[in-house]
Amino acid sequence: MLRRLYKWVLSLSARPTAQIWLAVIAFVESSIFLVPADVLLLPMVLTQPKKAYRYAAIATVASVLGGIAGWALGYFAYETVAKPILSFYGKLAEFEHLKASIDDRWILLLMITSGIAHLPPIKVVTILSGAVHMALPVFILCAAVTRGARFFLFAYLVRRYGEAVALFIEQRLNQIVLIVAALAAAAILLSGRFVTV
Repeated sequence: MLRRLYKWVLSLSARPTAQIWLAVIAFVESSIFLVPADVLLLPMVLTQPKKAYRYAAIATVASVLGGIAGWALGYFAYETVAKPILSFYGKLAEFEHLKASIDDRWILLLMITSGIAHLPPIKVVTILSGAVHMALPVFILCAAVTRGARFFLFAYLVRRYGEAVALFIEQRLNQIVLIVAALAAAAILLSGRFVTV
């Protein structure tokens, strides 16, 4: 089923309505959907490199709006809507653990890692942000920066270096982000330690 869904999303890039589909996929990816917008963004940038930044902007705006929808699910409808969605994706236990043990600093770290590299999946973090009542303006700013960084950097690299760099990004991005996340986590822990001393 997942492979068919992936192929269907990939096929949307050849349609005249590809930009609309990019916005739709980027929107729903941030709150409920399984396939990332990159699957559609990659072939669109490869076939129309001059429109790379336009596509990245569409994906960023739609992703942030979708993130707001995910935040609203967590904030207003956690029990009735968000829990069944998380359960469907097998993420409920992970989510409940995060929800019980997280503070604002860790939410920001998760926004960075999920926004850039889907670690954990962006939909989990957007719903979590609402469930723990993260301030909406802070959430929007963080989502815009992290999602924009991902899509614009991806668009730039694919436009400049082609399909080979996309494969490299796919294989190495998670490792790079894990290293950055570890450094960020250490900085957060140390900053909290110095503030409380």
